[in-house]
Amino acid sequence: MSAIMAVLYVIFWLLSPRPRAGAPSKVPPITNPLLKLSATQLAQKIRRRELSSVEVVQAYIDRIQEVNPLLNAMVKDRFSAALQEAAQVDILIEEETSGAEEALAERLPLLGVPLSVKESFALQGMPHTSGLPSKAGVLASVDAPNVAYLKRAGAIPLGVTNTPELCMWSECHNRLYGITRNPYSLDRTPGGSSEVVEHLEADLGVRVQELRLPELKYGHLIWELFMGLPDKAGKRGGQLLVKWMIGRSSHTMASIGLALSEMAHFGKPSQFLLQQKEALERRLEELLGTDGVLLCPPHPHLAPKHHHPLFTPFNFAYTGIFNILGLPITQCPLGLSQEGLPLGVQVVAWKLQDRLTLATALYLEKAFGGWRDPGDP
Repeated sequence: MSAIMAVLYVIFWLLSPRPRAGAPSKVPPITNPLLKLSATQLAQKIRRRELSSVEVVQAYIDRIQEVNPLLNAMVKDRFSAALQEAAQVDILIEEETSGAEEALAERLPLLGVPLSVKESFALQGMPHTSGLPSKAGVLASVDAPNVAYLKRAGAIPLGVTNTPELCMWSECHNRLYGITRNPYSLDRTPGGSSEVVEHLEADLGVRVQELRLPELKYGHLIWELFMGLPDKAGKRGGQLLVKWMIGRSSHTMASIGLALSEMAHFGKPSQFLLQQKEALERRLEELLGTDGVLLCPPHPHLAPKHHHPLFTPFNFAYTGIFNILGLPITQCPLGLSQEGLPLGVQVVAWKLQDRLTLATALYLEKAFGGWRDPGDP
């Protein structure tokens, strides 16, 4: 199998388009300092009238218009509506009596702060297709609950962003909107150490234990077992593959591969895989409990080149297995590699212990530099 993948990779590399001479390799640096403030900092400054919501929203619109032609991240915007909503926020704050800041912070903690919404989440009046060409033109009639909560807290959506087809792949690519690029290196996907361990032990005095979880070897198979649905669509994988090979398919190779995989695993669930999942759950519950976290790489490689994950399809198991187990995860940025690519770690806790993942990620982000401007030299 590895030899076949190697041959396919060489063919893919030979046929892949090369970047044109003089084309940018990453996005330009951030010039507006507002874009480097956190959401809570922006909300506080807006409440205190140190910044207007219109000023903040316009700054984000300007940046999106600057970099989106390079990234293809936002697939549909609502900039005009967002600016109108920001103006209403500024009027509301102006009409508030003195000393009302604390009440506003309690009632509307994100008042006037812009955000983007993944296109797979319903944002009223915006496209809601999950990257399927067959759903082109479908608009969300209501907000998804999580989007509604954010808007209820005062946040202002700027638009919807790209997603893998049906959110079922590690690369943000579909036949409806195209491919999204990594701002740190435009020829790579936007996805996806002992130094961390040493820092935790020295600075916090915590006990760090290296784990070997043999059940993770079956992570991708467990994921496929629980995600595979015996529906009619899953039985059309062979037909979809033929159409893709002659250039007549509206689906990506990744989604077709998923359909074929579901066909291969259709039938009675494997008792062995069910036992492996249960054993992994027991082990993690025993290890993590209510006061432990697991630090795990989100991917075995730094941000891969575009379409390269097709040749190592099972690497998604680094994140997919925790999705199946229903465990909370916080993805934490840890600065940049020597090549200038983003580093990160996923912080995992046992069920309903989200507070632990958030607190640990916040600490690690501060200790290791966190997010870095992709435009910096």
